[in-house]
Amino acid sequence: MTSARTVLVTGGAGGIGRAIAAAFHATGDQVVIADVHGVEDAATELGVRGVTLDITDDESISRALDEVGRIDVLVNNAGLLAIHGRLLDLPAADMLRILQVNVQGTFLMTQQVARRMIDGGVRGVVVNLSSIGGRQPTPGMGGYESSKAAVDALTRWAAIELAENGIRVNAVAPGPVLTPMLAMGLPEGSPAREAWLSRIPLRQLAPVEQVAAAVVFLAGDDAAHITGTSLPVDGGQLLV
Repeated sequence: MTSARTVLVTGGAGGIGRAIAAAFHATGDQVVIADVHGVEDAATELGVRGVTLDITDDESISRALDEVGRIDVLVNNAGLLAIHGRLLDLPAADMLRILQVNVQGTFLMTQQVARRMIDGGVRGVVVNLSSIGGRQPTPGMGGYESSKAAVDALTRWAAIELAENGIRVNAVAPGPVLTPMLAMGLPEGSPAREAWLSRIPLRQLAPVEQVAAAVVFLAGDDAAHITGTSLPVDGGQLLV
């Protein structure tokens, strides 16, 4: 790579976002993390730039992108995972909130950044964070999983339309990721963790570094002929 790229990572104050930002930073790229809360502290810890941004608000996105300037790589990592419920129980307002953040937010970010890439002649890259849940249902998580199936479709839509501008769009689809928050909720040796591990042929949850490595790969020159794909990082969970 001849020169440092500017990489914008949404949801950069969280566990997966921090790992992605750190991985790009380690390659020499100029990294900007964006989040609704906690951006300044996270950016200081990582040694990168930070901007406050609400991915569901067009004006907030526009202001933040003006502040960032040229973007070569967009990582749509921000998302909402905390709301769960079975089909017959999930409140309609909760389902709408999931779709607003995970689908509409990804759409708005991709749309605004891609417009600026095209206007600036930037042959850029977009990497979305999806989930194998979009292809493998888990009872009680269908709202989230439906939103990630939509993210996979949005990835293919953006890839086919932006290819003429030299912009590649892909997704990384993890299984359960061992973030600090997940590790607290699923302690090692607990029945809940064992239940998840029993679904994974490789018998381990995905380290955040492995998810980050997949994102960095899809954004790099070694993946220059890959677009429109959703790459599972799931220890083989989709096989069973």
